Amino acid sequence: MRTTPFAAVLVGALLLTSAAARTEAATPPGAVRSAGSLGPDLDRLFADARLTGAQSSALVTDAATGEVLYEHAPGALLLPASTLKTVTAAAALDLLGPDHRFTTEVRAAGRRSGPALDGDLVLHGGGDPTLLPADLDALAGEVAAAGITEVTGALRADVTRYDDVPLGADWAWDDQAAYYSPQISALTLTTDTDYDPGTVRLTLTPAARPGQPAQVEVTPAEAPVHLSGSVTTAAAGGAYTVQVDRRPGGNELRLDGALPADGGTGQEWIAVDDPAALATTVFAAALARHGVTVRGGAATGRAPEADTVLARHDSAPLADLMVPFLKLSNNGIAEHLVKEIGRVAAGHGSWAAGLDRIADFLHRSGLEPTAARQRDGSGLSRRNLLTTRRLTALFGYARTQPWFHAWYDALPVAGDPRRMVGGTLTNRMRGTAAAGRVHAKTGSMTGVDALAGYVERADGRTLAFAVLLNNFAGDSPRPLLDAFAVRLAGDGAAGPAPADRAPDSAAPSVRDGRRAAPYDWETACLTDARC
Repeated sequence: MRTTPFAAVLVGALLLTSAAARTEAATPPGAVRSAGSLGPDLDRLFADARLTGAQSSALVTDAATGEVLYEHAPGALLLPASTLKTVTAAAALDLLGPDHRFTTEVRAAGRRSGPALDGDLVLHGGGDPTLLPADLDALAGEVAAAGITEVTGALRADVTRYDDVPLGADWAWDDQAAYYSPQISALTLTTDTDYDPGTVRLTLTPAARPGQPAQVEVTPAEAPVHLSGSVTTAAAGGAYTVQVDRRPGGNELRLDGALPADGGTGQEWIAVDDPAALATTVFAAALARHGVTVRGGAATGRAPEADTVLARHDSAPLADLMVPFLKLSNNGIAEHLVKEIGRVAAGHGSWAAGLDRIADFLHRSGLEPTAARQRDGSGLSRRNLLTTRRLTALFGYARTQPWFHAWYDALPVAGDPRRMVGGTLTNRMRGTAAAGRVHAKTGSMTGVDALAGYVERADGRTLAFAVLLNNFAGDSPRPLLDAFAVRLAGDGAAGPAPADRAPDSAAPSVRDGRRAAPYDWETACLTDARC
């Protein structure tokens, strides 16, 4: 892929910014500037009735030169939703480095006396958002292999790498049970390789006959949660209406709804209260399986500085973690990255420190041609504000950086059926000119839908684009986003895809979406009017 020197990109971005500022000053808000035949086609999309009363912004540039090809209120400050993750990912790769790993350690805080440790065994959290039960089991095996069979003290969880603020600023209080809104801790656990930290998974199996309660299995089995209520087995062909909730401040999981008898198993992922307690409980069980007895129960607190490392687990490098992060729009990974940036770059693992360093990265990189506000790493906060101008400037800048390919390869690819390639764009724009050519980050919440990334055209030209749609209250305008990208990918000989539909783009219902494509929280947010 062709790249240009950073200086050229920066100078071009500043010149375009200055010119755009003069244009916006001379024209009313919402005015459109475009080049060639592209403009009329895209203008028609923004005139669609689904955007009546809504706010919209778009910018299309040549990714190599920065030349503006189309713009529609590019300086408007709007909610970016998960397109903000492109900023967090770029900053993390720049500030932490593609080879950065999260390290979890088991430490001995006390003296050894033969097979006994006279003191505490410390599980030291390193902020790993991808730690699995199998990883904890391997750590327990290393402790046993070191010859320890008894711990006279406690199993202590050290979570001091990050601060003790578990939830992001402005997150919805009634989303605390949702797997896409987990508590952030230096010691956490996930159930599978989609890597949603701080969650447990419920597998629901219908009973043999309608009317009977469904079987519910919790993963990890040792998770310190309590189930109440039940899920009923519905008649064959019935609707999947399972609801699982958790009241704030505890780990009682309340079950309700029904599972059709012929629907197979269903799965639900729930964020727990106190992720460190979840990880510690699972690790204690692993120690017991490996023949290590802990006499003093579980505790939380900082480990002594002079302790001995008995075992350690390193995560995959950050470059590899970009794939589940961006492909699946993983909120938990996003927020761990913000706190890790704060810890590494500023000495304090907090949102405030991490976001301050991200802002410094944007300033240092010349990516502040417009105002913005970033309150978290994932885009969950409804106080985040971003412009399409800043997003496309980032896309141009990223192409000049040594970490670009790790970042670019992690973006969802339109219409690709492979889940870890297509990601949140797997079922969108199939059978169109955009399939396989649009590499872009999605972003959706109630009243918000967005798409931002690159279009690799058949003529060899790479376009950078960003579209932000806010404050719509009726039908989803998602087909308009897809039609926008399809038009950019086309050769210009035909008009855009019909504004009332785009192939394979219609958002499924929340429950159908969750069962057909687990973790598609963006579709759920767009259609459920909750996020």
